[in-house]
Amino acid sequence: MPKATLIGYNMKKFSTAATLLALASIFLPLTAHASAADEARVDPSSVNCTFRKDAPDQHTVVKGDTLWGISGQFLDHPWCWPQVWGLNRDEIKNPHWIYPGQIVYFDRAAGRLRLGTPIGTSTQSESASDDRREPKKRSQALAGQAIASIPASAIEPYLSKPLIVSETDLNSVPRIIATQDGRVNVGKGDHAYVRGPLKDETAFQLFRPSHPLKDPDTGKIIGYEAVYLGTARVTKVAKSDDVPSTIEITEAKEEMGVGDRLLPVPIAPFINYVPHSPAGPVQARIVSIYEGVNNAGQNQIVAINRGRRDGVDVGTVLQLYSFGATIKDKTDNNKMIKLPDEEYGSLFVFRVFEGISYALIMEVRDSVQVGDVAKTPE
Repeated sequence: MPKATLIGYNMKKFSTAATLLALASIFLPLTAHASAADEARVDPSSVNCTFRKDAPDQHTVVKGDTLWGISGQFLDHPWCWPQVWGLNRDEIKNPHWIYPGQIVYFDRAAGRLRLGTPIGTSTQSESASDDRREPKKRSQALAGQAIASIPASAIEPYLSKPLIVSETDLNSVPRIIATQDGRVNVGKGDHAYVRGPLKDETAFQLFRPSHPLKDPDTGKIIGYEAVYLGTARVTKVAKSDDVPSTIEITEAKEEMGVGDRLLPVPIAPFINYVPHSPAGPVQARIVSIYEGVNNAGQNQIVAINRGRRDGVDVGTVLQLYSFGATIKDKTDNNKMIKLPDEEYGSLFVFRVFEGISYALIMEVRDSVQVGDVAKTPE
């Protein structure tokens, strides 16, 4: 059946967030000279990092912009912005910032983008009259005004949840065996009793195993998406295995009960959401659409059947393709022929497990369905 047409969100409406990348230079040369600036290739090693033919002469940065959204006005593929702004992996480790009020100029004659401020005004940025300045120290308050790389608000709720657990995890992590006063469910402030290895941890997330995730290619279960229930702290550690430990529920998103599991609260990492093509070829499939819906659109979350062991990391960009059906060629004795996969959008990976990753749908011209293909940009 044909997919329903979706109306994408305007990228400029996405929220900003602090701990993200931005830009340093005043004049930011491209890595390839442009004989025809509108068609200038940014980096010979990059994929389709070309300027749009209808790229504007300039863009004034406003609150709510993202680097992805700004770059989408100039580039055919906005995830190419690190190449446009001359950032490599080492420079990304020491990020700089771009702020509202600055202007991104497109110098067509030179095939360059440059960053400056309106005449007669000043911002936290350096003057646009110098070719390159050393970055200045930024206060935490100023950093909070920086333009985000991607629509961070869309993924922040998912950075520590949902959880992907293996069957081994389900059988080896602590579990609730009884509740305070024998209640069916417990909530914030209540106590529960758990058995299993705490491993000197004191803060835990509670979860309930949900539906299994099956690999569309093999049909095998590759993990379980767990329902996040809340958090708890250990108030009393058992001295022997035949005596339960005691926990207190510190946050309750949903009610909890006997059989629910515990995992240590992960340390919130500092992540630079810098888009890049994977180091090697990746051929993935959409395993699930978060919250169990059948179709997804822009700014929604999906899981793919590739992860850390497959060369996928945070920031990996993959192109989306509808999976080509296999049909009978009636002109050739009903020979079975697979139709080509049709490209229709892109994904941005923001959370990676061993064999599964979560990704944000960035740009789509059609609806996303389980089984669709996500692969290295061509």
